[in-house]
Amino acid sequence: MTITLAIAALCLLLLGTAVGVTAVRAARTRHWLGGMIRGLGALLLLALAALAATVTVGLQGYRALTFEEVAATVRTDPVAPQRFRATITLPDRRLAMYELAGDAFYVDAHVLKWHPWASLLGLGTVYELDRVAGRYNAVADERAKPHTVYALAQSKPVDLFFIARRRLLGPLVDAEYGSATFVAATQPKTFEVRVSTTGLLARPVPSRPIP
Repeated sequence: MTITLAIAALCLLLLGTAVGVTAVRAARTRHWLGGMIRGLGALLLLALAALAATVTVGLQGYRALTFEEVAATVRTDPVAPQRFRATITLPDRRLAMYELAGDAFYVDAHVLKWHPWASLLGLGTVYELDRVAGRYNAVADERAKPHTVYALAQSKPVDLFFIARRRLLGPLVDAEYGSATFVAATQPKTFEVRVSTTGLLARPVPSRPIP
């Protein structure tokens, strides 16, 4: 649909330009009435082209908001009360395994969201998983019991998130923020950590039926 609207907008724009040129020529030959009518027609066609282009851009923005990408696949296995093992598979096939304390698996990330006009140039929301940790359900446990946290981010020559926080990317960045999600780890479970323009979320991986 987006491609169709874009083609329609282009056709209307070209047609409106042609009619406009014809109107100018007619006016020069003193056919002012016909030139005026053609000029109004050209304006109408240009308005329709602008509307079609606006709808096209609107559709692109809507689809971008529903986009999700798998940032990691996680398997949790309890090993003791409020203790579990988390096996993390990243998109580049890196594998990490940690033993965490708590009732839930917690992960957070840095997220950079671009302004809509920058997204239309091909800049998508970028992210980096920062750390994993165990999370207790009760605040009293968070205060009193052991904490476990591990870094997921890799060292890099250029830290885009750091640059954005210093406002060095100018008008390109709409927002830079941290996002987090957590999932109960009291029983064996496999889920996907996904990132979208609204942040992180966790979705369970459906178990495969036994043949």
